[in-house]
Amino acid sequence: MTRHTDVVVAGGGQAGLAAGYHLRRQGLDFTILDADPAPGGSWRHMWDSLHLFSPADHSSLPGRLMPGRPGGTYPDAGHVVDYLTDYEKRYDLPVQRGTRVDAVRRDGGRLLVESGSGAWRARAVISATGTWSRPFLPAVPGRGVFAGRQLHTVDYRSPAHFAGQRVIVVGGGNSGAQIAADLALDGHVDVTWVTRRPPRLLPDDIDGRALFDVATARRRALDAGRGDTGGVASLGDIVAVPPVRAARDAGLLTAKPMFSRLTAGGARWADGRHADADAVVWCTGFRPALSHLAPLQLRGTHGHIATEGTRAVDEPRLHLLGYGDWTGPASATLIGVGRPARDAAREIAALCASG
Repeated sequence: MTRHTDVVVAGGGQAGLAAGYHLRRQGLDFTILDADPAPGGSWRHMWDSLHLFSPADHSSLPGRLMPGRPGGTYPDAGHVVDYLTDYEKRYDLPVQRGTRVDAVRRDGGRLLVESGSGAWRARAVISATGTWSRPFLPAVPGRGVFAGRQLHTVDYRSPAHFAGQRVIVVGGGNSGAQIAADLALDGHVDVTWVTRRPPRLLPDDIDGRALFDVATARRRALDAGRGDTGGVASLGDIVAVPPVRAARDAGLLTAKPMFSRLTAGGARWADGRHADADAVVWCTGFRPALSHLAPLQLRGTHGHIATEGTRAVDEPRLHLLGYGDWTGPASATLIGVGRPARDAAREIAALCASG
């Protein structure tokens, strides 16, 4: 049976919930389809020690402030899951769990959304599937030869799984720095952190609040035809959260340059140096999870879907939300997704009103 609605939202994480909040304010009929069995989005799968870059009052979705933490500490992943669970209930958002969107197709004047739980015909679709389900692994020579464990950020939980082992952490972003620090501070793991270029830690007094302000100013400047503002981002790439600062100050967070290849027993550099390893943790980022949009044939020569704001240029009934700056300033963050979600809901309401 095919059901009919104004809007289908693919994904029930933070972006999908923000979209639902604004769609309801526009008076639209909608449903949110989410592959996970429980609320919380990707936050349900984060490593144990992860904390946000910002305090709770600067990490909120539209309409509902995130409750603070005792002592003003930055929220951990479990706190975010509790907040998103409460948010979904508070606004009675129609989330259908365990329902993965398989495909979105054109169907006359509507879009047909196919899933394992049935199909929907909708006037518009908001894709908010994020990136967590598409971890990126680089094509490093010898990756298939290495005899130890290979994990991605999505698989890492805690140092307890690596006690007494030699671990190489690959990646110069925030996840690489935080996981390397987590392992190093444990004291029972021999950690080697490698990055493609020297990592740059932001000043200790800069957190997610400043980064959001910079991202917003940068997008406004670009939209107005002015040059890139640079700003705080020009000072570094890695937020010096407390564990990263502690590992740095203890001399435990010194990065080595990227190795040239993996061997059966570890990693080898171009100058002949070799490091033995029992495991490699790839903190090498993600790609947008957009395979469900393949039938629409919207990708350009470089695999990118062109957008104006959140709206797909070549399919005005489709909006993309929460994948990064190309779908709204800081839209992959809790505080940043609210504004592009509001704009998408307004555009869709106008589309529906026009017939």
